[in-house]
Amino acid sequence: MTMGANVAILQKRPRRLPMPLSWNEIRARALVFSREWADESSEDAEGKSFWDGFFNVFGITRRRVASFEKKVKRIDGKDGYIDLLWKGVLLVEQKSRGKDLDRAYAQATDYFPGLKERDLPRYVLVSDFARFRLYDLETGEPDEFPLRDLHKNIRRFGFVAGYQPHEIRPQDPANILAAERMGRLYDRLRESGYKGLPLQVYLVRLLFCLFAEDTGIFEKQQFREFIERKTAEDGSDLGDRLATLFHVLNTGDDGRLTTLDEDLAAFDTAMRQALLDCCGLDWSRISPAIFGSLFQSVMDPAVRRNLGAHYTREENILKLIRPLFLDALRAEFERVRRNRRQLEKFHRKLASLRFLDPACGCGNFLVITYRELRLLELDILRELYKDRESGFLDISRIVWLDVDRFHGIEIEEFPAQIAQVALWMTYHQMNLRISEEFGSYYHRLPLRTSPNIVYGPGKGNALRIDWATVVEPMALSFILGNPPFVGKQHQSADQKADMEAVFDGAPGTGPLSSASREPVGGSARSWGPTSSSTESLGGAFG
Repeated sequence: MTMGANVAILQKRPRRLPMPLSWNEIRARALVFSREWADESSEDAEGKSFWDGFFNVFGITRRRVASFEKKVKRIDGKDGYIDLLWKGVLLVEQKSRGKDLDRAYAQATDYFPGLKERDLPRYVLVSDFARFRLYDLETGEPDEFPLRDLHKNIRRFGFVAGYQPHEIRPQDPANILAAERMGRLYDRLRESGYKGLPLQVYLVRLLFCLFAEDTGIFEKQQFREFIERKTAEDGSDLGDRLATLFHVLNTGDDGRLTTLDEDLAAFDTAMRQALLDCCGLDWSRISPAIFGSLFQSVMDPAVRRNLGAHYTREENILKLIRPLFLDALRAEFERVRRNRRQLEKFHRKLASLRFLDPACGCGNFLVITYRELRLLELDILRELYKDRESGFLDISRIVWLDVDRFHGIEIEEFPAQIAQVALWMTYHQMNLRISEEFGSYYHRLPLRTSPNIVYGPGKGNALRIDWATVVEPMALSFILGNPPFVGKQHQSADQKADMEAVFDGAPGTGPLSSASREPVGGSARSWGPTSSSTESLGGAFG
């Protein structure tokens, strides 16, 4: 296929994504499906048609995500054929009516040794037409129900429908696995001579694509399929193809990624495999709050298995934001939740809040703050619409909290880019939670709002710039964060100069550490180094 054809595919797919069906429509389709197949019994005659129809229940074309009769080596070394395989997600073993489903499951797991690690499924589904039994290999618990009850159990297949919000756990082993796989890719790229800021930015762009295909921004496994099907196995054209992809994502008004630098990464076979291994992870499970730590560990092999040692942990961030504003907002919600007018007023207040982290780094404080506020907004929406009659609800009109209310200052470009991407990813994860709650898929693409992160030596030094150039003082609600600590003996000449500029030669300030130069938590009435306000800063310290 020519480069022009590849461009056409990339331009077409990421922009006009098929909207997942509502749960109500999926249930209705499930009822029709179960009635249509109520009397089928022969695996050989109708097995493939059965599964094509099953995927159609969710508005998905089966061949878009899964293949029939995948040849693999079984555990006994003999050839076997998987009835249906959705790489990394689902393996199906179909039997004729009345057959033993325990044996079907054993047969399904016999195929595992013949699969690449990145292709191993999370779910195994066995059926004899009359029954479904779904195994979640992470929880280890099967669910079994008859075909006639498919509509009652349809939410168990949220991973097919595109509705599958995960409980994001900061200590999830998936975070460590992600760091290890991204680390191997980083090592391969660096060994090829690609390094410095261009490599760092390249990894952020790849992370966006990995996350996008697992959370509904792209079609299911679209990025992985693009690499497997549209690039050479030796990786010789992968760098050019990725450059084209990044350029297309930046075309028009989308503004999701910036155009790739001319200095492109040159891939080989091992590098291509390392990227495909990254595609094999479920990135929807990865907390955006650990992106900064993830990338720091990626670039230092010695700390890849000690993920979280070099960033402010989520529980510590919550210790700051809860007493600073979150507890009060939660208490206000409880007071007004049964008064619709007051609750709507509170919702407007919540959407008007603005936050600044003047030393935001990779955005951990902003990410956790945004997530907690979106969870509070979800509680508001539950209360406001709990008595609504079934039918379509335009979620885009009732979700008001956006990422453009979050501001940050950061000297270095790379952490600032991570902060922006992490906030976008949190934004999308919370949209998935809303979609699951109200049964109607919700996203805002292309991205038209952005976090307001200023960076760079000239404008990203919080000790030198007027913070009023970042956010209007009277519009700001809270300042929060965890500025870096550098003791006097370890300060650079530039840091000591910053100290002198902030205190303007005030006596007794020489021994102070760098952390003393910035406020850490409190109301926005205190201001930055060029502000005339001298009001003391209240709140907690991280």
